[in-house]
Amino acid sequence: METISNLNTKVISNSAVPIKELNPQFLESKENKQHLIDYLLGVADNYLILGQRLGELCGHGPNLEPDIALTNISLDMLGQVRSYYQYIAQLRGDKSTEDDIAFLRKEREYKSVLLVEQPNTDFGYVIVRQFFFDVYNRMFLGALQQSADETLRALAFKGIKEASYHERFSGDWLKRLGDGTEESKTRVQQAVNDLWIYTDELFHTTKADDAMIAAGVAPDMLQLKEYYYEKVGELLSIATLDIPEVEYFQKGGKEGLHSEHMGYILADMQYMQRAYPDSKW
Repeated sequence: METISNLNTKVISNSAVPIKELNPQFLESKENKQHLIDYLLGVADNYLILGQRLGELCGHGPNLEPDIALTNISLDMLGQVRSYYQYIAQLRGDKSTEDDIAFLRKEREYKSVLLVEQPNTDFGYVIVRQFFFDVYNRMFLGALQQSADETLRALAFKGIKEASYHERFSGDWLKRLGDGTEESKTRVQQAVNDLWIYTDELFHTTKADDAMIAAGVAPDMLQLKEYYYEKVGELLSIATLDIPEVEYFQKGGKEGLHSEHMGYILADMQYMQRAYPDSKW
């Protein structure tokens, strides 16, 4: 039986798989270009909204080390966001900037999954939400290294080391909290129970996703769904936590249908640009 570490190596390192080169005429099609833009928004918006959520915790961590670590993870994600948004602005060719894309859209124009917008209820929720996303994100960036799009390959190689650290950080804290005191175990188990229903949407595909998968630009993450739940389940077991039994999963964020939390996030995040349009530092 293969260990998780061996499986992880297989997922992250696919150097033996030949890279499918993107047809030079691919982006001459307006439909293909729009599908790529929509796909990139789905990827980047996850980083933006989760980065914003983590930024809310600056100065509010349980102690100094995780406080600084979570703030740094937020900065890492915002840095990744900027690279994706710059690429989107380049594809649009309409003089829009990464700031315009980040701050000047309406709620339904954001394509982030529901998981990342869930509130910072307590430290247990923060860690569980982060871990569920981190495991997916590291798998995603590992697979994206085989993209037919040269820019996306570069972004994947750039982001994989940060993603590996994020996963290690959240996984270590999950084990500490789950196998810690009675109160920490109770709180983190409640977080697992409440947030589990949002994990399936990570693998939900939109029309744009399907088009990019067919073109070799995007990895087919459905092929890694079973491995994702295997890996998450193994660490939950180590943390002495139970996997919830649910009949239905929540989705809609990738289609722009968000929870009530999203409006509050955007009200805070967009305040400066809305109050002082076109302001410059």
